[in-house]
Amino acid sequence: MFTDPLERLTFAKVFRPLALLMLCGVLLFSQQLARADIWGYIDDKGVANFATERLDNRYELFSRSGQNLQVGRTDPGAGEALRPVSVPTVAPKLIAFFEVSPSYKQVKHLLREAASQYRVDYELLQAVIATESGFDAAAVSPKGAVGLMQIMPATAQRYGVAGDARSPVEKKLTDPRTNIRVGARYLRDLLAMFPGQLELAVAAYNAGEGAVLRAGSRVPNYRETQSYVRTVLQLYAVLKPPTPLRVRMELAGGAAGRGNMLASVRSSAIQTPPSTETD
Repeated sequence: MFTDPLERLTFAKVFRPLALLMLCGVLLFSQQLARADIWGYIDDKGVANFATERLDNRYELFSRSGQNLQVGRTDPGAGEALRPVSVPTVAPKLIAFFEVSPSYKQVKHLLREAASQYRVDYELLQAVIATESGFDAAAVSPKGAVGLMQIMPATAQRYGVAGDARSPVEKKLTDPRTNIRVGARYLRDLLAMFPGQLELAVAAYNAGEGAVLRAGSRVPNYRETQSYVRTVLQLYAVLKPPTPLRVRMELAGGAAGRGNMLASVRSSAIQTPPSTETD
């Protein structure tokens, strides 16, 4: 890298202490992550901004009390069995399912329509429907939930679906467009009720918002609901993996400001990809 001995010595004196200082900062920041919720965003210049609270609407929840929010796993731990569903939960097989499934292809335009209209992630709707019905528009649960998103007639009525003698609410919910619209609106309202807490919104979709509130704004201690949440979040994580970002960390002040760094170091931006490690 360097041919001049003096140049190598200057680099060692300047850059190695700087690298050590940056490493100490990363370790300290990691310890802080373990004790607090972390909110952040990447600005237009690619610079990362973090805080322990949501300072404004640009900030999104990155981790809660040191737990990575990328919760999807293809290998559930002991006692964490996923809910049995009619779609694969292993990533390659799940993606293949959506590529060939005729029942999915028949309604994916309705998913995109609802996702755009009600501001709900397309992939989240995919994950919920895959878990609820496996994309069977005629599915009816033992409790009376109907269709793709397994909507209860009472919930549909809350969102303006009215039945009559010729077409009761239950029949109208077998129509994919009606069913998806009601489900997407309900899910949007749950996401607004539990901002930044996707697991609670998903739990409320399964058990009802009242059950989540009675549990102290936590996932209720129902085996079915806990398994349901894990399944939906795993499918969602597979369908919408985090977008790789390159974050620029700019040096300001200190050695950089005094002009005593080598030109090759001073002029180059330090870029680091986000960590892909999970707990």
